[in-house]
Amino acid sequence: MNIIRRIVTALVLAASASTAVAAFPEKPIRLVIGFPAGGPLDQHARLLADRLQAVLGQPIVIDYKAGAGGTVGAQDVMKAPADGYTLMLANTGVMVINPALYSKLPYQTLRDFTPIARTAMQPLALLVNPKVPVNNLREFVAYAKSRPGQINYGSAGNGGISHLVPEMFKTATGLFMVHIPYRGSAPAFTDLMAGQVQFMAESIPQAAAYHKQGKVKAIAVTSRERNPALPEIPTVMESGIPNFEVVGFYGFLAPANLPRDVTAKLSDAFRQVLTTPDIRSRMIAQGADPAFLGHEDFAKFLAAETPRWAEAVKRSGAKLD
Repeated sequence: MNIIRRIVTALVLAASASTAVAAFPEKPIRLVIGFPAGGPLDQHARLLADRLQAVLGQPIVIDYKAGAGGTVGAQDVMKAPADGYTLMLANTGVMVINPALYSKLPYQTLRDFTPIARTAMQPLALLVNPKVPVNNLREFVAYAKSRPGQINYGSAGNGGISHLVPEMFKTATGLFMVHIPYRGSAPAFTDLMAGQVQFMAESIPQAAAYHKQGKVKAIAVTSRERNPALPEIPTVMESGIPNFEVVGFYGFLAPANLPRDVTAKLSDAFRQVLTTPDIRSRMIAQGADPAFLGHEDFAKFLAAETPRWAEAVKRSGAKLD
């Protein structure tokens, strides 16, 4: 009788768990972004949110927790219940750069979070002030080499991708340029347009808009292929620098130890969103490449990217407390 009772109990528990997962989600899902509203991550979240709501049948509520390069938002999510109702949209910096950059970072990405889905790859554009007398990357390299230490480049802050990509570029070309860090990309763009800095690397959605307005001049993109948002601009590799491919990425994570069935359901929801033709075309128009990876493949991707960016941080000399 005890054996029968145990079997019946196990079947009841399994049925209850199956019903719980089938019912998920039963309330709104909070999506945390560790940066202010209006930036590239916010644009990405808003692009996906409506379709995600339709797939999951519950509202997606965006919650901005800006500060410390996305660390404030990451801590908020890390401490949330692992029930699928709190997610984080993060970029390259939050996921794989910050662990190498901050000496006292309160989280480790693969220890403290459950990867749900990678959704986009985000190339950067290399930009110059329009008054810099060059028309392409080869000319810029020659121009900068003849003026060692006289070319300033702006970034959105120490250790971010807009800082590390120019450092990688300097290593690849042997250039000596001076880094001027700003508190975000907006003031860096302002000084690039004004000529206070002459060079910058920034994500394509913002870069393409300013380039088309004539406020900055795009001279190369960091992806392997040309980008549809800037089809006339060659890649860095096309411009004579071999093997220079540096692409940021966006992805969604949840607190650690999220139940596997909930993880699978959320991951599949993002797969459905990313295979929708209008979402894909709108992402491409913004300059981001739809690049879905499910839970397991995204975890492997993060494990591979982390040491690559750690080396870039080490070479840059950037370190934050």
